[in-house]
Amino acid sequence: MRCPVRQDSEEGSAAIEAAIGVPAFMLFVLLVIFGGRVAMAHQAVQSAAAEAARTASIARTQGQAQSDGAGGAAASLSSQGVHCISQDVSVDASGFAAPVGTPATIRATVRCTIDLSDVSIPGVPGSMTITETMTSPLDTYRER
Repeated sequence: MRCPVRQDSEEGSAAIEAAIGVPAFMLFVLLVIFGGRVAMAHQAVQSAAAEAARTASIARTQGQAQSDGAGGAAASLSSQGVHCISQDVSVDASGFAAPVGTPATIRATVRCTIDLSDVSIPGVPGSMTITETMTSPLDTYRER
């Protein structure tokens, strides 16, 4: 007695599954890489803003605070390996005008545009601008 021949052959179904599954998996991997890059860039820009504010708050003059803050932010971004297409550091050192004995702060804003063209996903822009602002207190009783 012979075995009956199967009528509903499943030949080729693995190729169809691969044709559908592989691109979806690759898109998921690219999405994870994109999310990781954006999260790391946000953290780096926030750290650079904190460094700019801290560096500016220990300066002796308002002018020196602005230049030291910009330099601190640039050094922080560079040491973290973040390469900005464009970078803008704004240091509000108006706290130096407050009289001695009055609490005052320095505010630093770092704006960095990062390039995301290497993780190109349909519908995702090729670059993204990240802006972070941090503050640091001035020594209340230090001569200004």
